[in-house]
Amino acid sequence: MLDSTFNVNSKKIVQELDAVLSSIDAEQINQLISQLLTAEKVFIIGVGRVYVSLSAMAKRLNHLGIKTWMVGDINEPPITDKDLLLVGSGSGESLFPKNIALCAKKYNAKIAHLTSSPQSTIAQMADVVVDFHCNSKSGNGIATIQPMTTLFEQSLLLFGDLICLELVRQKGLTLEEVAKNHANLE
Repeated sequence: MLDSTFNVNSKKIVQELDAVLSSIDAEQINQLISQLLTAEKVFIIGVGRVYVSLSAMAKRLNHLGIKTWMVGDINEPPITDKDLLLVGSGSGESLFPKNIALCAKKYNAKIAHLTSSPQSTIAQMADVVVDFHCNSKSGNGIATIQPMTTLFEQSLLLFGDLICLELVRQKGLTLEEVAKNHANLE
C-alpha cells in the first residue's frame, strides 16, 4: 500500500513542480540572467530550506565562473554597487533576508528577488522579481499536497539548476570546462 501512495504522490509532486516552473515569466528569467552575467559578485540570502536550495545554486554559479557567496560565509567580501544580491523568500517578509536587502540597498547593489509574493516588502526593493506563483506563508498560487512552503523550496532548487544550464549555454561553456571548477578535495 505504501508503494502505491508513494507513486501517486510522486506523480502529483512532479506535476506541481512542472506547473510552477512553466508559470515563471520568461522576461523575469531573462532579467535575472542578465543581472547574473553583469554582476562582479553575487551574494545569496535565504533562510531555512530556502537557504539549502539556494546554496546548491551558489555552488553551481561558482562552477560557471560567477563569483558567488552565501551571505554570512566566513570568506564573504564586501558588497558594492557592481554586485547582485539574490534574495530567496517565498513570503518576501522574512526578517533576516529583508534586513540584508535593506543593507545591500545602502551600498547601491542590485537586488533580485525569487518569491511567490511579488508585492512583498523585498519585492518593492528589488530590481528584478521572479514570481514562482506558488503557495507561501503570505501568498497564494499553485496548490500543493505538500506541507508549508515545500513546493517553493523544491522549485528553487530546480530553478537554480535550470538557470545555470542556461548560463552554460549563454557563456558558451562546455561541460568539461565547468567540471574543471568542481571541488577536488573529495
